[in-house]
Amino acid sequence: MEELKYPIGRFQAPEKISDLQLRSYINDIRFLPSLVEIAVQTLDAPQLATPYRPGGWTVTQVVHHLADSHMNAYTRFKLALTEDNPVIKPYDEAAWAELPDVSKTPINISLTLLHALHTRWVSLMDNMSPEQWERVFTHPEHGETFFLRKVAGSYSWHGKHHLAHIEKLKERNNWQ
Repeated sequence: MEELKYPIGRFQAPEKISDLQLRSYINDIRFLPSLVEIAVQTLDAPQLATPYRPGGWTVTQVVHHLADSHMNAYTRFKLALTEDNPVIKPYDEAAWAELPDVSKTPINISLTLLHALHTRWVSLMDNMSPEQWERVFTHPEHGETFFLRKVAGSYSWHGKHHLAHIEKLKERNNWQ
């Protein structure tokens, strides 16, 4: 079950995130919308309604979750860049995945949103100064302060994590 939940492993941030590693994270975020779009483009309605693991989200829910999660990440970046150590607002990802916009909205809407959102987010990150990369926010559920370099790494992993859910499901079911 661990491999189904975490097909690329759990996120492990390096002690120090080099500029080269940061650039890699940004590129992962840059290309994620296209990779997700490619991964789902041949799937039909029953395939999109298939959970990636027993008790897991459907492919449709995963795509909508990526848009929801990354919108929150982008907003958290902007808060950290414009406020001193803001306390961010957490949200209930599982509850969001059950809302009607997830079950009633075609995934192409969230794919379009991901493309637009990631274009804005990458533009922001591409133009941040070294000092801005040291900005932080606090997550109240964890009581932890997150540096934006680590957040970029976390969302690089997050995108690849959910992309792997879709790709591994397709492989297991021979949907290639």
